[in-house]
Amino acid sequence: MEQLIFSLPDFANGDTFPIDHTGRGKDLSPEIVIENLSDNAKTLAVTLEDISHPIKNFTHWIIWNIPATSKIEQAIPKGKYISNIGATQGIAYGMHRYAGPKPPHGKTHKYRITVYALDCSIDLSAIKRKKALSQKSRKSYFAKRFS
Repeated sequence: MEQLIFSLPDFANGDTFPIDHTGRGKDLSPEIVIENLSDNAKTLAVTLEDISHPIKNFTHWIIWNIPATSKIEQAIPKGKYISNIGATQGIAYGMHRYAGPKPPHGKTHKYRITVYALDCSIDLSAIKRKKALSQKSRKSYFAKRFS
């Protein structure tokens, strides 16, 4: 099986978040381009975590049941259920929405975006957090991290 690869066209690995994708800008979720997606993949899930936050792996965004595709469009709207793509957004710093980085002024934080390629849909209510998604998806397969 080939390794799943993903990229964020507006980002450079290790660089700062473009302002439009932060809490000080437009707070737009990023476009994610996916390569080597397995034919067995049915859905995708994405998390955004602040790995510098005092709370370990502080989750900014969690979304699951995105139909398996080679591109996740940017600017996913807020809401528990995103009907145009059939996805669910859970509870994180962004309550049922993307909430981009907004570290304290003068501070620099590191963030991790994780894409999960799953061979199933995840049956979880929108009031769930990352831990519940992780538990439900353990039987599926893991994608690549972009930090």
